[in-house]
Amino acid sequence: MTGPHHLGSQAFRDDYGLRYAYVAGAMVKGIASEALVARVARTGALAFYGAGGVRMEKVEAAVREIRTLLPDGEAFGVNLLAHHGAPEAESDFVNLLLRLDVRNIEASAYIQVTPALVKFRLSGARSGPRGAVAQHRIMGKLSRPEVARQFLAPAPQAMVAQLLQEGQLTAEEAACAAQLPLASDICVEADSGGHTDMGAMAVLLPSILRLRDAAQAQHRFDAPTRVGAGGGVGAPEQAAAAFLMGADFIVTGSINQCTVEAGTSEAVKTMLQSVSVQDTAYAPAGDMFEMGAKIQVLKKGVFFPARAGRLHDLWRLHDGLDALDAATRREIQEKYFRRSFEEVWRETQDHYLRVAPAEIERAERNPKAKMALVFRWYFIHSMRLALEGAPDRRVDYQVHCGPALGAFNQWVADTPLADWRNRHADTLATMLMQGAADYINQRLRAFA
Repeated sequence: MTGPHHLGSQAFRDDYGLRYAYVAGAMVKGIASEALVARVARTGALAFYGAGGVRMEKVEAAVREIRTLLPDGEAFGVNLLAHHGAPEAESDFVNLLLRLDVRNIEASAYIQVTPALVKFRLSGARSGPRGAVAQHRIMGKLSRPEVARQFLAPAPQAMVAQLLQEGQLTAEEAACAAQLPLASDICVEADSGGHTDMGAMAVLLPSILRLRDAAQAQHRFDAPTRVGAGGGVGAPEQAAAAFLMGADFIVTGSINQCTVEAGTSEAVKTMLQSVSVQDTAYAPAGDMFEMGAKIQVLKKGVFFPARAGRLHDLWRLHDGLDALDAATRREIQEKYFRRSFEEVWRETQDHYLRVAPAEIERAERNPKAKMALVFRWYFIHSMRLALEGAPDRRVDYQVHCGPALGAFNQWVADTPLADWRNRHADTLATMLMQGAADYINQRLRAFA
């Protein structure tokens, strides 16, 4: 017989000081809120604050608030969302986390290792009697083997040498690089809410576990990278399957968005509590619009997936806004945006001139790039509408969600937890771990 405290990796639990090998993953725009992070941490699990798309001053305030809510020093982390094309912004964010003494990050949407990641991992590293000891942990959230190989290996020597030369690492920190995998942990992300490669957990997890074992055999790290499973984990059966396939921990996302602590609107939570497993769809990712990346979002009751897809199709087929016919221009401005292209461009300029002025320079030279920035505004705005719960714009809500929430809703139907107002993030964690243990014990008895 197994219990919820015995599932997953003992080393993972010991390293973070946890009772459960359970992680509440980050959700952007502070949806994984201070209250959510603290509540999960107090129950003996790990949670990451959803810093993606949040201004740095607000992230700093959130970290300080979480520490106030966790006077006993329970472990928590902050999400680091890849800053494609904006290395300075990523570097500034990592410097903020180091200044705040944040020890744990969830690195998501990365396609390659960056100097900022290397700096975070190695800062404070020192030589110990059994080898290098890291002060900072990176949980790489990924779904591609070629990305996993980078996180399972030591930091690239060229990046380490450059950071040392620039004075961003000490000689001792740089010397530790070869003895540490870049990631202390990897979350293998199957088909999930938000950014997704639509992978299958039963295929991905064993594959990444084999890569981990090969990397460990090659490098013989003192502390091998732990590998966990996320994406599609919403009911005991999925959690149990992940542990039985060898996951060191599980990561949840969509189910936490429909809790009291989630930092989104009541309107969104009410919509989500009735979601079934078929009520999601794929849409273009606004932050990776020109790369063609996909996100999984709520489909039931909204037009966002269809409208987002149409905007991406129009961008692919036309060289700029001036190439659109009059009827299409009118439809987008009146129905999608509810404002003119000129108004959207002015707002876009104001934003990018603060954070990435090179993007505005590129757009001024290239009408297609300008079109992409104008269309990307809709993705930012649609998420803002959902977070605010704008009652007259419900059809445009962008809500990141996977079918795991449908599985959870089915599991708790006809119980008090059918209403999101009775759902708390820590309750979901303990229920899911207990349910997974019970399900494993039940299946083992069936095979006995």
